[in-house]
Amino acid sequence: MEHFLLQLFIFLAAAAIAVPIAKKLGLGSVLGYLIAGIIIGPFGLSLIADIEEVMHFTEFGVVMMLFLVGLELKPSLLWQMRTPIVGMGGLQVALSSVLISGFSLLYLPWQQAVAVGIILSLSSTAIVLQTLREKGLMNTSPGRSIFSVLLFQDLAVIPMLAVLPLLATIAMLDDGHHGSIFFDISSLPGYLRILVTLLAISSIFLLGKFAGRPMFRTIAATRVREIFVAAALALVVGISLLMTAVGLSPALGTFLAGVVLADSEYRHELESDIEPFKGLLLGIFFISIGASLNFTLIGEEILLIAGLSIALIGLKWLVLVVTGFLFKMAKKERSLFAIALAQGGEFAFVLFQFSRTNGVLPAQIIEPLISAVAISMFLAPLLFLAHDKFIAGPHGAEDVQREADTIDHGEHRVILAGFGRLGTDLGRFLISAGIKPVILDHDAANVDILRKFGFEVYYGDITRLDLLEAAGADEAELLIVTIGDKDKASELVELVQKHYPHLKIAANAADRSAAYQLMDLGITVIRRETFGSALSLGQESLKLLGVDPYEAYRLKRIFRKKDEEMMPELYRMHREDEDQYISMYQKHNIDLEELMRLDQNADTEELDKAWTAKNPEM
Repeated sequence: MEHFLLQLFIFLAAAAIAVPIAKKLGLGSVLGYLIAGIIIGPFGLSLIADIEEVMHFTEFGVVMMLFLVGLELKPSLLWQMRTPIVGMGGLQVALSSVLISGFSLLYLPWQQAVAVGIILSLSSTAIVLQTLREKGLMNTSPGRSIFSVLLFQDLAVIPMLAVLPLLATIAMLDDGHHGSIFFDISSLPGYLRILVTLLAISSIFLLGKFAGRPMFRTIAATRVREIFVAAALALVVGISLLMTAVGLSPALGTFLAGVVLADSEYRHELESDIEPFKGLLLGIFFISIGASLNFTLIGEEILLIAGLSIALIGLKWLVLVVTGFLFKMAKKERSLFAIALAQGGEFAFVLFQFSRTNGVLPAQIIEPLISAVAISMFLAPLLFLAHDKFIAGPHGAEDVQREADTIDHGEHRVILAGFGRLGTDLGRFLISAGIKPVILDHDAANVDILRKFGFEVYYGDITRLDLLEAAGADEAELLIVTIGDKDKASELVELVQKHYPHLKIAANAADRSAAYQLMDLGITVIRRETFGSALSLGQESLKLLGVDPYEAYRLKRIFRKKDEEMMPELYRMHREDEDQYISMYQKHNIDLEELMRLDQNADTEELDKAWTAKNPEM
């Protein structure tokens, strides 16, 4: 017990120290975990002992991650993604397997070459998805393409597990171990093994479809949160055991369970309960990969392993570039697509072990290949960094989505920068009022959706001077800024003030801090994004609590007027003295509360006579 606690402490302490440093240096959390693993591993400080045992435990982080990925994918969405999943994913796996197998045939028998090819065709779901999430690329066009390929690869593990034993060429001694704590299906006839496997997969769908909701509804009714957490973990662990018992991937089983439960009303609670465990185990999994690097073997076979690592990344990169080209991906999208998936994957560790126990590959072939896969996974975050610095350009990942649209702006008085949740309603209002603005947005997916609804929206980064010129900034009278990123909004304002000083500017600010940042630039027409909605909701809430409708409206007007009057003074103090700013902010809130209390006691009988519920805003 003491040994286990010591090992756990070392892992957690290494993560807590290494990851913040790595993120501070711009390396990302995954690279931080990998470096931490090298430092505490057998070839670093030797603080941890049995790496293989730890990896078996921490692979459960990958299982949990795929369960959460499944929860985010409704079956209808999977059907919509069928072309990129089957098309791009299938082509990548097929071409990678053929190319790597062909390369391996120069040195290995054909059975072993095929086994190596299909195993190395897989990429790291854990590293790639984690990096895409950190960079905010999951919902971009290349992000969805990358995810589709990873999804197909995870699904492809099933037929790989079925095919690998057929490639066995090495006689194995029976050690009495059958791999399952419940029963051994390997002794069953082939048709019965297929039947048991199909029954196991079917049981996951039946459990999720018919038993999942009643079970979680009953547990939720107890209002004991830890029981719901226990049930969520039991679901993931139970499905993992079932998949292991029939010789399938636990990660695939939990992914299918997540997809089935994606329509459940308990989806968000399942996500929030599983997420902390997933993040922790996944982090320790990355640490164990770093620690598993066999530097003795690497030192002895440095040229071989370096060559294998370079060949693996190079061959897969070539296949991915060709795949992206065939599916007509934009050039910058292709570069990210190829870089992201060029490494080996965590399932390679599982499949190589499976190949060893089934007599497919000998240890002398597996060990250098495992080192090459681990090195390629270690290099993956560095390849992302190199892509951002040397290929993606100064705006990094933001530029990979697609090229900016060509704008035919005509004669427009207004340029609307940003067409998100606020910009959409603002644009509708202006168009209804007879003013047709030039609308630009930097979210490609949002642009495509809005075009389906009939909006004339152009894709592009409005902070680029050439795009501003194309939008007609020379002739326009007004720029309205509704960009959510306050730094990007400030960058746009500074650019316009420098090159188009005649343009009037009205801006949206996400919060008070963003408003102060715009005020630093001399912008006076600023509206805080959620302020008006908050006051309107507050007005309706007062009415629901029994406050007279006119009284609720009047209190809202008083609060808005006084808060707006406070802004210039608070802004000045915010820049001069932070402590005095906090003190003044508190004093203004107390004064406002007192003012509204006194106003509620004032005689408003004459005003109330003029109030009608039909005209709540006067």
